[in-house]
Amino acid sequence: MTKFPKDAPKHKVIRAFEELGFRLIKDGNHIAMLRMNIDGTSTPLTMPNHRQIKGSTLRRILTQAGISRDEFLEVYISK
Repeated sequence: MTKFPKDAPKHKVIRAFEELGFRLIKDGNHIAMLRMNIDGTSTPLTMPNHRQIKGSTLRRILTQAGISRDEFLEVYISK
């Protein structure tokens, strides 16, 4: 099993979320992304605009967005 990143580069995290269906909406002090779901609902995602995203912050973002660690890691590692 692959270890969860402690400090993940922002550009790699954004690419992984885009691969999971999110699109970038706002890039300011925070980064806002949105995914339109099949049932017509949307899933928002907000993260700090830092060069590195801490592992604890990333885990909380995944929980709020309803994405499993394994699902994220599979896409994150391939980027």
